[in-house]
Amino acid sequence: MIVDDEASVCTLLSAKLSSEGFGCRSCSSGEKALALMQRESFDLIISDLHMPGISGQELLKTVRKDYPGSAFLVITGEGDVQVGINAMKQGAADYLMKPFQLETVMASVGRALEKKRLERELEDYRQNLEQMVEQRTKQLRTAMRRIEGTYDETLQALGGALDLRNPATAGHCQRVNRYCLELAKALHCSAEQLKQIARGSYLHDIGKIGIPDGILFKESKLTAEETEVMQTHVRIGYDLVSRIAFLAPAAEIVLTHQERYDGTGYPQGLVGEEIPLGARIFAVADALDAMTSERPYRRAMPFHVARAEIVRVSGRQFDPEVVRAFLAIPGEVWDNILFDVAGLRPIACPIASAQGLEGPAASAIPVHDRRAPQRHEAG
Repeated sequence: MIVDDEASVCTLLSAKLSSEGFGCRSCSSGEKALALMQRESFDLIISDLHMPGISGQELLKTVRKDYPGSAFLVITGEGDVQVGINAMKQGAADYLMKPFQLETVMASVGRALEKKRLERELEDYRQNLEQMVEQRTKQLRTAMRRIEGTYDETLQALGGALDLRNPATAGHCQRVNRYCLELAKALHCSAEQLKQIARGSYLHDIGKIGIPDGILFKESKLTAEETEVMQTHVRIGYDLVSRIAFLAPAAEIVLTHQERYDGTGYPQGLVGEEIPLGARIFAVADALDAMTSERPYRRAMPFHVARAEIVRVSGRQFDPEVVRAFLAIPGEVWDNILFDVAGLRPIACPIASAQGLEGPAASAIPVHDRRAPQRHEAG
């Protein structure tokens, strides 16, 4: 489309462009040009800069905004070269100087159309690339979800293997895992922390697969040498888990789950916040499960007894902050986890809400004095 208030200019350029195979329309003003562009699309606009009404510069600005697919050439006189250069800075592909040299005009038209073609190809490529990236991202997310699902299945299989080896503590991994998550949520842990705490707590005893049966299943009290062997399960578990890429962040819980807040634990004797938060959370969850679970050698403690024992050794065996989070969680939450893992519905006077009025008398083994059989209490 040629836009110029001089009819002779429109006639001259239209004749030349038509002879070169271009379809041309002419307008005598910017207003008419914009009205025509609302009805038809144009690959190239050639416009004079100085016109009554809407000027060429105003037309250029509108075309660049509303019709970015159209190339734009400006027409200027000999004394307006700088104006033409300024128009190019605002988005014009080139400027044509009066009086015209038609071959120069055709060369400018060719360059402007080629530039716009390349821009369109680049934009198409960008859009296709964005669509491809979006599609690949969706595929990657789907694959990651499947991988995460496979990870969870792997963890369940490993936990199940531990339960099969020691049926007396069946369900321990699942309960401790759920207890840890409740405590971690109460402590406002991030989603990533929750994931790693869940994995680490579930696999905390995996190292026991390397402990001889004669020690793991011994009914009497372990000797000092046997206790030393039993305590290696944290290192064995850490060495095993840390080699698995997706479990490596959770391996620190496997290594440090027997540390104590006062530094009397093992294997490193870490003190206070030197112990990873996940392991400090695990310590309370593990103690709760150990005391409120039935064992062949003792009955389960009522919840209020276990709760009081955890409070009593807060600051020594347990992180006081984690204990405060534990105390703030309603007892029925622990009930629901217990019965959910067991596959049962809550019944009257469950462990966590019995408050010592019903249920078996507690044959208490204090949390700070883990005695034989060590296979049950060392984890």
